Amino acid sequence: MARFHAPGHRAHRAHRALAAVALLAVSAGFVTACGDEGSAHRDPAPSVSAPAVPGADKTAEPKPHMIDNDGHRLAFHVTKGHGPAIVLDAGGGEDSSYWKDIVPELHATTGATIITYDRPGLGKSEAVPGAWDVRSAVSDLRTGLQKLGVTKDVVLVSHSQAGEIATYFTKEYPELVSGSVLVDASLPPLYTDEETARLVAANQPAVDAAKKDPSQPRNSQLISVAENYAPMHKAYHEVSWPDAVPATVIVSEKTPFDGSPEDAQLWRDAAASFVAQGPANRTLVTAKGSSHDIPKDRPALVIEEIGKMAGARG
Repeated sequence: MARFHAPGHRAHRAHRALAAVALLAVSAGFVTACGDEGSAHRDPAPSVSAPAVPGADKTAEPKPHMIDNDGHRLAFHVTKGHGPAIVLDAGGGEDSSYWKDIVPELHATTGATIITYDRPGLGKSEAVPGAWDVRSAVSDLRTGLQKLGVTKDVVLVSHSQAGEIATYFTKEYPELVSGSVLVDASLPPLYTDEETARLVAANQPAVDAAKKDPSQPRNSQLISVAENYAPMHKAYHEVSWPDAVPATVIVSEKTPFDGSPEDAQLWRDAAASFVAQGPANRTLVTAKGSSHDIPKDRPALVIEEIGKMAGARG
């Protein structure tokens, strides 16, 4: 941690602190560099004809299924189809609307049932007070799928912070997940003790500022994630992905740390390490020219990789 205080390195100190804020932002939904502005490349939406899928409503947005779990209600959105259900899980601070441009094309391409949902305090789901707990997030997703009648062959697609939910969920329920696509996801190899401690220290000013106005949704998200960030990620660093469950990792070229080559490389290295640690059923794909927001910058690539996984699994 001394490098944050060494004299003569103020520019480097500020640069590293901003980069660290970006990583906690991955969990709390504060990443702005990954948004529409500054994106180097955007794929056009693929031109496809939708197959005839019984039960699919092509004109109106379906009403959410409100699911009760542990004293709060969660909104799940279902586009009916056939074959393995594809579950899209958005990153920190994002609700199901994050996938609104991808869902119709993905449904048309695969014919599959597409499920999105709002985590607590986002979209149409009720808020839950206290620190963000990945185990509770796993319970929310599991309960929602159970009550929707989804009991096997899930293709789980997870962006950013949702990679943490996917990792714990798949470890606990490997029989439920037939394959996963991890889209610039937060992955265990990144969170060494040194890196986690550095991130906590660098983010403390942002957390302190958020506490001055906790009524703002994004501030409350940051506060809840920061509350147990260190122990949560210390434990996460030790979590392994089940060898039997295939995973495609799509890593962005710019990462959440566009402008910080050192941190961007750590993010890419974590993705590569995750793939290298597993058997041959893990694949690494680089979204060239993309920011952290790959589903916005490179939607055709995301749809293609999901389609490959869904096709291979059923």
